Amino acid sequence: RLSEDSRSQLLTLIEPHEAADLLEELPDEQSADLIEDLPADQAAAIVEELDSDHRADVLGEMTEKDAEAILDEMAPEEAAEARRLLEYEPDTAGGLMITEFLVYNENLRVTDVFEDLRTNANKYADFAVQYAYVENDSKRLVGVLRLHDLVLSAGDKLLKDVMIVNPISVLVDTPLDELEQHFDRFQFAGLPVVEHDGRLVGIVQRVDIEEAVSERAEEVFMRFSGIFGRDELRHLPLMQRSMGRVWWLALNLVLSFVSGSIIVLFESTVQQLVALAAIMTVQSNVCGISGNQAVAVSIRELTLGLIHPRDLLRVVWKEAAVGLVNGLCIGLMLGAIVYIWQQDLTFAIVVALALNLNMVIAVMLGGCIPLIARRMGFDPAATSPMVTTVMDMCGFFLILGLASLVLWYRSAHGAG
Repeated sequence: RLSEDSRSQLLTLIEPHEAADLLEELPDEQSADLIEDLPADQAAAIVEELDSDHRADVLGEMTEKDAEAILDEMAPEEAAEARRLLEYEPDTAGGLMITEFLVYNENLRVTDVFEDLRTNANKYADFAVQYAYVENDSKRLVGVLRLHDLVLSAGDKLLKDVMIVNPISVLVDTPLDELEQHFDRFQFAGLPVVEHDGRLVGIVQRVDIEEAVSERAEEVFMRFSGIFGRDELRHLPLMQRSMGRVWWLALNLVLSFVSGSIIVLFESTVQQLVALAAIMTVQSNVCGISGNQAVAVSIRELTLGLIHPRDLLRVVWKEAAVGLVNGLCIGLMLGAIVYIWQQDLTFAIVVALALNLNMVIAVMLGGCIPLIARRMGFDPAATSPMVTTVMDMCGFFLILGLASLVLWYRSAHGAG
């Protein structure tokens, strides 16, 4: 809630490690905005105190120019490591791993490890030390060393005789979905990350995977709601926040206008059956919800890797069955309400049939549009508002079209 100048002043008044602790509690976007406002040398001092994974995340949220200015002021070794982490995709093992870990050669003895721990106690104080890792002379990961086994082993034993051989590891390009599955399957606090040649380069922690999964769910929710681009925070500039919303609103304005034009085409039908105005609203809402339910299921299954774009026909078939059952149930309920209200059996049947057909179409489109979007390279989470608008168009056309046919039939045959 401080002003921009006060926030910058606060970060320069406290120690760099305290500023780093503060930034690690904030969203990466906000941390990046705060850091960018500082002189490069002061920003570099704070960034160096961040954990390696947070450091890469914060730098990745900055413009390339600002990030490079800070990296140039950092210690060469720290800067080189940060640049290496920035090369990995954010939602992969390489992008999520930390580089603070203990690794020893397999030919060292237990006493050598204890000596190293005592000598570098201050350096290792901030490490999340639960395991030590063992590599061979070629820097390839060959084992994991539990501290329990280390403490209870004789001092002259070689690490290769104490370690657990062939440990479970993940490649640097392992995506978040697979990492989540690994941690669901194994109750590890962390997993070693290796390059394709077997070199150990980092550790991916359970807590970081859980955080990444949560952030992805929040991002999907934001896109589901029509918020795109960078995560919106209310401290951001007005125009930046506004532009993140307005283009999607404009697109939906166009789609809604197309949907509304269908009503204009059947203006005479609506004038003769005024009750249609209320019924269309109900049908639009129910079928929109039904379509979005199908969207949510498809996005979830895409995220878990349970379906792929090639499964389009299977998804359409499964959703059509659900839509038929639900449409029949809800259609009969709405038809009964309309009959009690209007005392017109034919009109009630038209409403029930239109809703049934609309719901089948809604769930079929809702289920398959995310798959089509994924195949075309678009974000499946962005399809929900589009599905809702398409449902409105289909629903209006169905109910107004069927009602028009009934009115024409009655007029042609003189029916009441």
